[in-house]
Amino acid sequence: QVQLVESGGGLVQPGGSLRLSCAASGSIFRIVGMAWYRQAPGKEREWVAAITSGGSTNYADSVKGRFTISRDNVKNTVYLQMNSLKPEDTAVYYCRAATPGDYWGQGTQVTVSS
Repeated sequence: QVQLVESGGGLVQPGGSLRLSCAASGSIFRIVGMAWYRQAPGKEREWVAAITSGGSTNYADSVKGRFTISRDNVKNTVYLQMNSLKPEDTAVYYCRAATPGDYWGQGTQVTVSS
């Protein structure tokens, strides 16, 4: 089993930055990829960014050029660096680990407001 804990969310002004963290524990050797998703009030959960075990990254068009996903294998942690934040980035951000099965964290709130 894999356990995921997100942290780093908070309140930030438009144009500001935040770095989210996702700490993984358990059977982490089985993880082949990690991803970030987000869900705003009244909207469906959407994919934001992904990183493979080999280090390849992909981003949703809405965050491309502003967000960066990275990982630290020593700390078993995946990060999402969010720059140039916009009010429409406001959402609960979730970490997902892909193995033969899927695992999700509980989410961390990001609020972008003037």
